Amino acid sequence: MTKKEKVKNILIKMQEKFGKPQCALNYNSPFELLVAVILSAQCTDVRVNIVTKEMFKELNTPQDFVDLPLEEIEEHIKSTGFFRNKAKNIKKCSEQLLEKYNGEIPKDMDELTELAGVGRKTANVVRGEIWGLADGITVDTHVRRITNLIGLVKNEDPIKIERELMKIVPKKSWIDFSHYIILHGRATCIARRPKCIDCEIKEYCDYGIKKLTINEKK
Repeated sequence: MTKKEKVKNILIKMQEKFGKPQCALNYNSPFELLVAVILSAQCTDVRVNIVTKEMFKELNTPQDFVDLPLEEIEEHIKSTGFFRNKAKNIKKCSEQLLEKYNGEIPKDMDELTELAGVGRKTANVVRGEIWGLADGITVDTHVRRITNLIGLVKNEDPIKIERELMKIVPKKSWIDFSHYIILHGRATCIARRPKCIDCEIKEYCDYGIKKLTINEKK
């Protein structure tokens, strides 16, 4: 079975299980989503949603973050980890948005990735979720780990993984593919304890086939 055939079957199985995937981060505006994605680095979406639920009640525009001392931003986001760097990036990003884009989030990939704290992963999430635009595939820790286990890629570099996936995932499914793999990682293919026996895509997964074959021989 080719990698493209694997992807086709995986997409069918994931759609059957999850339906139309939705972003796990809660937000009310493009700017709130941008901040939430910045906070999600090395942090669970659940924790980010807990933090932003209260924070966005009083801080939800670039001007709000520009006006607030850095130390107070840090206090708001402390539980998301790496809070000092994240706070610095959010404040700088807010300044850039006001200076260059009148407080609006730019659609252009290059313009987005020039903002503080915004890499391709963050830009892909924002562009895909807000405007349905896909210049690439979002590669977070779930996507990196699971696509390697399945055998779609053999690489740990997110940029190289994205390039490989773009060759085998239909462009119309670039946004949904990432959502599905992330959802699958939370529900079934859990880090350090994947539920291979219960996995809907085990027949398409190199790791799952190997693990189940070993168990059968015991």
